[in-house]
Amino acid sequence: MTTEMKKFDTVLIANRGEIACRVMRTARAMGLRTVAVYSDADANARHVREADEAVRLGPAAARDSYLKVEAVVEAAKRTGAGAIHPGYGFLSENGPFVDALDKAGITFVGPPASAIAAMGDKSAAKARMHDAGVPLVPGYHGDDQDDALLKAEADKIGYPVLLKASAGGGGKGMRVVESSDGFQAALDGCRRESQAAFGDQRMLIEKYLTQPRHVEVQVFCDSHGNGVYLFERDCSVQRRHQKVLEEAPAPGMTAELRREMGEAAVRAAKEIGYVGAGTVEFLLDVDGSFFFMEMNTRLQVEHPVTEMITGQDLVEWQLRVAMGETLPLAQDELTISGHSFEARLYAEDPEQDFLPATGTLTRFALDLEGAGLDPDKVRLDSGVESGDAVSMHYDPMLAKLIVHGGDRDQALATLNRALAALDVQGVVTNRAFLQRLATHPAFKGCDLDTRFIEKHEESLFAPREITTEAYASAALIGLKQLSRECESDSPWDRHDGFRLNAPNTIRIALCATGHDLSRAQAPDAEEVVVVEGRREAASGPWQLVIGERTLTARIQHLEGDAVAVTLDGHRRRLQARLADNGVVVMADASGETRLFWRRIDAIDHGHHETESTLTAPMHGTVVALLVEPGQKVEKGMPLMVMEAMKMEHTMTAPADGHVESFHFAAGDTVGQGDVLLEFAPEE
Repeated sequence: MTTEMKKFDTVLIANRGEIACRVMRTARAMGLRTVAVYSDADANARHVREADEAVRLGPAAARDSYLKVEAVVEAAKRTGAGAIHPGYGFLSENGPFVDALDKAGITFVGPPASAIAAMGDKSAAKARMHDAGVPLVPGYHGDDQDDALLKAEADKIGYPVLLKASAGGGGKGMRVVESSDGFQAALDGCRRESQAAFGDQRMLIEKYLTQPRHVEVQVFCDSHGNGVYLFERDCSVQRRHQKVLEEAPAPGMTAELRREMGEAAVRAAKEIGYVGAGTVEFLLDVDGSFFFMEMNTRLQVEHPVTEMITGQDLVEWQLRVAMGETLPLAQDELTISGHSFEARLYAEDPEQDFLPATGTLTRFALDLEGAGLDPDKVRLDSGVESGDAVSMHYDPMLAKLIVHGGDRDQALATLNRALAALDVQGVVTNRAFLQRLATHPAFKGCDLDTRFIEKHEESLFAPREITTEAYASAALIGLKQLSRECESDSPWDRHDGFRLNAPNTIRIALCATGHDLSRAQAPDAEEVVVVEGRREAASGPWQLVIGERTLTARIQHLEGDAVAVTLDGHRRRLQARLADNGVVVMADASGETRLFWRRIDAIDHGHHETESTLTAPMHGTVVALLVEPGQKVEKGMPLMVMEAMKMEHTMTAPADGHVESFHFAAGDTVGQGDVLLEFAPEE
């Protein structure tokens, strides 16, 4: 082991987004200068804005920018960066990149290339782990690839077995074989996939565990021969092998099992001469036995939950170890405090098979004050801010929401409140899906395994019953927005449009996302709820009629997005806000309810009150123009259709009259508040 000190005062972060911003935060706290690199798509990205210097790498495609070894090395030389932190992904586990930095005299904030290579080949890695006494899943990892031998080994292990490409990853060349009869066909298919993806047909066979948990151990080694484990994380909640929710420590861990797994992880790291932060991933079976799966030779996405329960800054540890210092703490100095969760926020649509989403974030904010949350217990690691564009070129992860509590129940309650307080508009995200996961009875009860989402798919994606409370809350917000009677800065409490002679009864149609509000007055519109609101005085309560129920209701604006809704004397604190042309109501227990509302009372205040223009209620695309300029139309007649977030929204005539002109054509993109058309009411 070398003990050479490698002091540096400038670090280049060879990454983008959330992890680049997170590394910069610690580097600045340590007094280091930071250098960002960027592609053309990221020229105005947050990590570029926050760095002391930034260097362009190339076009948007990662292969032409973030994966260009020569360009990254040249950027470091150009800016005088003595070290490069790779983050995760991109070049973080690229051995030739590490070799190139060594030749250039630049410190790599990570393990040596030999350690990366040792864990890059799954068969070779498992052989070394066997030599180091690290438990392996029963299986065959040999060089003899004869078909008959492989089948005999599978028969010996016992079905089901998992066939895996030795050089593979990302689920390619991987199949579960349920019986001996299906082995050969599965082997042939795996070999074809492996050859196409990796140019290598070698296979390994493992016993397939039917209900395993994914538990990983954070390890750290320095160049002086020291190694520690910073306990474990449970990452069992996944989709398509992609982690969604992580927590630390893992539920149900005994002190003995924690020690055994931790010591096995350190042995694995030392076996390959590891230096820096690494993660050893295990499968934990229902009987408490655990088996080595792989080692990630970099900092993990979910490292903040370990930071939360240990009080340590793992990026600071990385930078200090890269400088040649010893580990900040010994094993017996590390302790666990409380419990932590991390939820990954993605720009994707869970209702459309998690299809990635793009667009501009019109709002991105975490309202801790409104949710009554302690800022020391909630952390939002993000790579975006309000106004930023979400590109189609890179991973759709926007941010990570990390929380801490005294125990698992407290941390989970904080996570739900924080998810409710996270306001993301302009781009579809998985925020509501994360809240459904976090409030699921099986998750709350620690009934975890790697097939959690698959097992509970029906309940996770079941239509959510909308409560009377949610309808009433949304109606109150809509009613106050329409009546404009209160003196407040709240968007629904302004009084600038107050009409002295306005009626004291207003009817609003409310429906869930995707439904057609134009059906609100149709007798069969069961999915649309009509709320009639009436008040006798400006400061008095509302009388709401929802179906067969009549409720006395009040709404009070609190701090941030928090509101207090009182229905028949029962007061409830909620998070509620206007979003596009709808209302989002969030409660800790029931999660998110998003409702669109429209006034449907047929009161005509005269053409002098009719808007002469119609503006876009959200960012979107014009789908169709339904009338011709100059064509006579009646009030409520559809004029044009917009699409936003894969949903169509119809703009209707505010009165009898005609459209003088359209400002956009079908296919045009419009921004929220853009004037769509000029309207002339009938004289």
